[in-house]
Amino acid sequence: MKLRQVQLEYPLDGVDQVGEEARLVLGLANTGTTADTLTEVSGPDFADATVPGGGDLALTVEANDNLYVGAEGMPVIVLEDLQTELRSSESIPVTFTFAEAGEVTIDAMVAAEGQDPVPTYDFPDPAEDPSPEDG
Repeated sequence: MKLRQVQLEYPLDGVDQVGEEARLVLGLANTGTTADTLTEVSGPDFADATVPGGGDLALTVEANDNLYVGAEGMPVIVLEDLQTELRSSESIPVTFTFAEAGEVTIDAMVAAEGQDPVPTYDFPDPAEDPSPEDG
């Protein structure tokens, strides 16, 4: 499992204050031969990670496929109750736990100032993803 372009969305007012939430944007690339599931997102600088609307955080990435978290029409992960103030280009450690691949910790950087806050990712359109279909 590979994590690509892990970042926090640029805050509209330029700073994420303590107690606020931050939207996480990333690509998950499963280069393996079996599906894997993201089961938890954790870190010392936020209280919880949730999917807005009460969705399940368990996100499955099929074998030899990609999942673009935060892209239009794709799942969204929000880091809630930030424990530290964050500005553009600052980062916090975020640990991703997968059912098969285990844990990996990445520094998630706040998107650069001046970027359009919606969307801050530059992933390809999921409808144009060249990954093979199931099977």
